[in-house]
Amino acid sequence: MANESNETAQIESVGPVILLGPPGAGKGTQSRQIVERYGIPQISTGDLLRDNVGRGTELGLAAKAIMARGELVPDELMYGIVATRLREADCRRGFVLDGFPRTAAQAGWLDAFLAKEVFDNQARNCPPVVIQLLVDYTQLLLRLTGRRSCPTCGRLYNIHSQPPLVDELCDVDGSKLTIREDDREEVISGRLAAYETQTRRVADYYRTQKRLVAINADRTMEEVTAQIFGVIDGHRIDEHCQDER
Repeated sequence: MANESNETAQIESVGPVILLGPPGAGKGTQSRQIVERYGIPQISTGDLLRDNVGRGTELGLAAKAIMARGELVPDELMYGIVATRLREADCRRGFVLDGFPRTAAQAGWLDAFLAKEVFDNQARNCPPVVIQLLVDYTQLLLRLTGRRSCPTCGRLYNIHSQPPLVDELCDVDGSKLTIREDDREEVISGRLAAYETQTRRVADYYRTQKRLVAINADRTMEEVTAQIFGVIDGHRIDEHCQDER
């Protein structure tokens, strides 16, 4: 029965899924769960930038020149990169957006793009489901400052919630675990402040449209995943998402 349910989930349209939340809220982890269950791609703006730069596309070369000057890639350039990716065939049934939209202006552009390009041709009547992961500030600090990774095999740990068997050593190969530079406490405070002043406005944008669903992400990964699946499944039923044949 579980396999039959999963097969159905991968046949039907899912539509766009947007996960919002501060660094450490678990967006990456939950995105992977959504990808596995529904068979839709995860679209990361960071990956898109690296791919375009690596392939030397026109957009990638323009972005590379801007980043080389230490400047942020402007919205107009990101719109082109995102639009090109979302027009690809594997996004027809839906996709999970990672790192986009980051501003209310980007959210407005995405709505306009989806209404014109995606809804009319692919998943009519299936607007984005927007899920905000809420995490207590203290819990965020524990998640971020406690993160460790193995430089050899890439395995991830958290000294507070998922510690290695031997302190600071990888269970697999015994390598000394490392801390990402942006997971140090002095850097984390800046990252969270940036989220508060910029990305939170995206949540406000969707909240005013009554499209935001808030989830308590302080719970276990499995509990949060179950909540997210419930929201997505309910959204698909409520909106009657159907593929254009």
